[in-house]
Amino acid sequence: MNRTEIDRTLRQLRLSGIADVLETRLVQAQAESLPPLDFLSLLVHDELLRRQDRLIARRIHAAGFRDRTKTLDRFDFDFNKKMNRAQIFELASGRFIEQREDALLLGPPGTGKSHLAQAIGHAAILQGHSVRYYEVYRLLEAIADATLDGERKSFLEQLSRVPLLILDDLGMRKLPATAAEDLLELVMRRYERASTLLTSNRPIDEWGKLLGDTAAVTALLDRLLHRATVVRCGPRSHRTHIASTAQAADLGVGTGGTGLKGKRAERVPSDP
Repeated sequence: MNRTEIDRTLRQLRLSGIADVLETRLVQAQAESLPPLDFLSLLVHDELLRRQDRLIARRIHAAGFRDRTKTLDRFDFDFNKKMNRAQIFELASGRFIEQREDALLLGPPGTGKSHLAQAIGHAAILQGHSVRYYEVYRLLEAIADATLDGERKSFLEQLSRVPLLILDDLGMRKLPATAAEDLLELVMRRYERASTLLTSNRPIDEWGKLLGDTAAVTALLDRLLHRATVVRCGPRSHRTHIASTAQAADLGVGTGGTGLKGKRAERVPSDP
C-alpha cells in the first residue's frame, strides 16, 4: 500500500488528523530515529487533538453566539475598575455549571454584559460543556414559532437539557404579552437541572413592569436568585466612551487641533 492509498484509507476511517500530519511525522521519525511506539503515540495524539478542535468548533457554532470573538482576554476590565472581576473569572471556571447554579449580569447598556456572557459561554465550551445563546426577544420568537408548529414541548425540553443557556439583553426590546409566562416555564424546567445566565440593563425591581406579569416575574426571580451569582457591570458605558473619544479625535480635542472651518473645537464632555 503506497502513501496515497494509506491517506485515502485513513480518511475513510475518519482519521484525518493522522492523515494530515503523517508525512511530517514520518520525516520526524526518520530524523530522530523514533521507536515505533513513540511514532504511533505521536500520531494518536495528533488525531486526538484534531478531534478535540473539531468538537470545540462544532459546539461554538451550535451555541449561536452573536459574536464568536467575545472572549475574556478581549475584555477591558480596567475600564470599569470597580467591577468584580473575581466573580467573572469564577463564572468562567465553569463551577457554577457543574453545580447547576445560575448567574445574572446586570448594568446599564454598553457596560460589557453581552461580551462577558458570551466569553463565559466560550470558556464553558472549552471545558466540555454545551452552550446555547439567545437574545431574549429571539428566544421568545422561537418559542412562539415552536408553539404554532406544535413543537413547543419538544423545543422547551431540548433547551431544558442544555448545560448552559445564555439569555442576553432582557429589557432591550419590547416583549410580547406572553414573555413572563414563557420565560417562567423555561426557567422552571431548568431549575436545579441546568444553569441559566441572564443579562439585563434593567434593575430587578423593574422586571414586573417590563414583562407585564408581576406574579410570574416573582416566581421567575424566586428560582433564578435561589442559587445565583449576581454581577453588577459598569457603571461606565464603554460604547459611549469610544463614541465620545472618536468625536473628540475628529474635532481635534486634546491635540491642539481645530474643528471644522478652522475654528477651535469645543471640548466634548466626558462620561459621567
